[in-house]
Amino acid sequence: MTKANALRRFLLPCFGHHTRTSPSPPPAAAAATATKKRMSTSLRDDLHDLPNPDKPHQDSQEFSPPSSPSTPTTTTAAAASYAPPRPSRTMVIGTIFGHRRCGHVWFCIQQDRLTTKPTLLIEFSISTSTLIQEMQCGLVRIALEFNAAESPDSELSRCPLHSVPLWTLFCNGRKIGFAVRRKATHQNRLMLKAMQNITVGAGVLPCGFGSEPGSGSEEIMYMRANYEFIVGNADSESFHLINPGEGPGQELSVFLIRSQ
Repeated sequence: MTKANALRRFLLPCFGHHTRTSPSPPPAAAAATATKKRMSTSLRDDLHDLPNPDKPHQDSQEFSPPSSPSTPTTTTAAAASYAPPRPSRTMVIGTIFGHRRCGHVWFCIQQDRLTTKPTLLIEFSISTSTLIQEMQCGLVRIALEFNAAESPDSELSRCPLHSVPLWTLFCNGRKIGFAVRRKATHQNRLMLKAMQNITVGAGVLPCGFGSEPGSGSEEIMYMRANYEFIVGNADSESFHLINPGEGPGQELSVFLIRSQ
């Protein structure tokens, strides 16, 4: 029994399940292994962020299809067709004159002060004294209105605005009479020739430049200045007095309006 027990103790371990364990690495080796694992993980992350040549590049923003090249051109053309025309602005010389005691006020427009042929000459039914009273407040708005619908001549609704012969006259919102387009007479040309050297100013001309029959013995009061001429459209124009100084001065405007 003693020999059998001895053999049993010697042979049983050879036939039993044997588990092999590897020795634990030193601390330095373990740290190196952990570092390698961490480096491998970071490299995998970096490689994951690199673009893949096999896949198309996709932007982080939402993809929007390109607009048709004809769309901006069409929009611009449509906006240009509906945009109102810009008003035309030029500089002209305007002269308001009339006899001191009696007579009517005249409004003369010239493109050049050296010429004696005015581009527009209108006689107002308002007297010189009445206009002076209106100008004392510093603001004068003269509106000449022509109603084409009431005119028997259909051509006046399409003709140039300066060709309208008769206007309804409004001064500072009040209807006070009429205005008539005139042709320059010999006396008018003499008066304009006498004022060729005057660009801006006001004064009195001596007798002999009468603009009305039988009034050659009266002095003529005048006010001459630069006006801004604005053409809004075919049915509206305006003349605005430009004060020579920077300070407050006389505000005077003349409007020509044709209503259809």
